[in-house]
Amino acid sequence: MRLIKSTAIIGTLTLFSRILGLVRDTLMTRYLGAGPITDALITAFKIPNTFRRIFAEGAFNAAFVPLYARRIEDGKEGEADTFASEAMAALFVLVAGIVIVFEMTMPWTLNLFGIGLDRTPLEVGATFPANLSPYDLAVVCAQITMPYLLLMSLTALFSGILNTRHHFAVAAFTPVLLNIVLIGVLFLMSQAGWSLSLLTLFLCAGMTLSGVFQIVLVFWACKQAGVNLRLKRPRLTPGVRRLFVLGVPGMLAAGVTHINIMVSNTIATLQDSAASWLYWADRLYQLPLGMIGIAMGVALLPSLARSLRAGDEQGAKNSLNRAMEISAILTLPAAFALAVMPEFLISGLFERGAFDHADTIATGQALRMFAFGLPAFVLIKVLTPAFFARENTKTPMIYAAISAVLNLVLGYALFIKVGFWGLAVATSVAAWVNVFCLTYALLKSGDFAPDKRLISRLPRIILASAAMGVGVYWLSTHFTDGLGHGFIQNYFLMALVSGLGLCLYALTAFVLRAYTLSDIRNTFPKRKT
Repeated sequence: MRLIKSTAIIGTLTLFSRILGLVRDTLMTRYLGAGPITDALITAFKIPNTFRRIFAEGAFNAAFVPLYARRIEDGKEGEADTFASEAMAALFVLVAGIVIVFEMTMPWTLNLFGIGLDRTPLEVGATFPANLSPYDLAVVCAQITMPYLLLMSLTALFSGILNTRHHFAVAAFTPVLLNIVLIGVLFLMSQAGWSLSLLTLFLCAGMTLSGVFQIVLVFWACKQAGVNLRLKRPRLTPGVRRLFVLGVPGMLAAGVTHINIMVSNTIATLQDSAASWLYWADRLYQLPLGMIGIAMGVALLPSLARSLRAGDEQGAKNSLNRAMEISAILTLPAAFALAVMPEFLISGLFERGAFDHADTIATGQALRMFAFGLPAFVLIKVLTPAFFARENTKTPMIYAAISAVLNLVLGYALFIKVGFWGLAVATSVAAWVNVFCLTYALLKSGDFAPDKRLISRLPRIILASAAMGVGVYWLSTHFTDGLGHGFIQNYFLMALVSGLGLCLYALTAFVLRAYTLSDIRNTFPKRKT
């Protein structure tokens, strides 16, 4: 099944990137821990990164891919190249303008993302340049990272071209370059002994440098795939106009999870270290989200677009059912594991150096709340392509706006009532509301109908995941005392618990017939000789 193969390629490379990301985060927590400097760095990272995720996982999957795919399916290669070139020119001018505005107004606009950052200068010798406050440091860092937004927006366009032409590997590999560069910076830190503030500046510079590497790679891949891109004067052609009509609401719809996280980060800066705790929790649940949800969404959109273009409505519905089934099989056990043993995972990965046990407990509280929303975060990535493939980006945008408002109101109320982890609760609740709205709209329009296989297997997947959750909870409590004796032992114990949990889940799911041997055979068909 092409959908499974495409998802496997993207998911495997995304997993590799996220593993390197964990290595990067482990080093960052060792040197930075949780505190005002880390809050400043995270805020600076969040601005271009949030927009990057919206563009890369939203706008061009939502708008560009169906429009470009239509021209490819009609055999109009020249027209497709022309449209891609026009889109590239328009996108460059638009995003470059946004970057310039942010660069010029950052001392003021940063209040939108880090209003609670401390304005008191850090102690002499603790920062570089001297007398910078965490807020001032965040301003400088954000100005360094903003060009990354332009680079990654163009990378998203080139990635959309490659995905439409079924060249998934290079586009999925590009995020690896970011982690390689930042790990390199952190390795130099271990040798040079920079101050923490100087390290944050180099990390921000590394982010922007990695953007250069990524755009060069995907542009080269497009050339290798026979795509003829040309520099053009920006013009509002009918194709570009249609792209923006679909793309603007598509960005908001597909990026709602990241918008909600940005809102949570802004509120979190009102409490010392809260932004850091939420960030480290976010990094852990992003591992399954990136591997499953984003990979599934990227692979599903071209599949749906082709089916609908061919008039195969039933084929499109079947693809959506199988996407939901695959997502549930892979996501639910991850959600249960993150919910029942967050402190075990965080302690094993991060608790060393500047990251102490109090940080582990606080980050664990946030991760547990995010875990309840993980299935919803993935389902949003699966459901929105069903709208985008039909060139309907308005409906998901409306639901995304409702979700964002709910997240803001509920998040602030819970933050005042229970503290920073209430922000994670609000983000999860808002995600489930968005899923309910998207599902209701698809059911009402007749564009989605759960088939017997999905209805039959979903409860079995939940039961198997719950059984695995009980097992890994017992294992994690049994092996917790073994943590803290070196990262090799930590990683071995985490791998042992996770591996035993995976085996328990696979066995239980097979006994309950949540999957069958024929599913495995269909996933890995024999080659014809």
